Amino acid sequence: MSEQRKCAHCGKPQDEKYRPFCSKRCADVDLHRWLSGSYAIPASEEDDADEETPSRD
Repeated sequence: MSEQRKCAHCGKPQDEKYRPFCSKRCADVDLHRWLSGSYAIPASEEDDADEETPSRD
């Protein structure tokens, strides 16, 4: 028997339709957090230097 996975937001059992969340509400709450800047992927200065492309003169 497989273990029921929990919603990434509230901890209730996941719904396959909204995986990894239990409902549209929890999915929308998570999306809002990304769009409002509550979540952010940290970048180091080294990562920024790698993205610079040399100019072609």
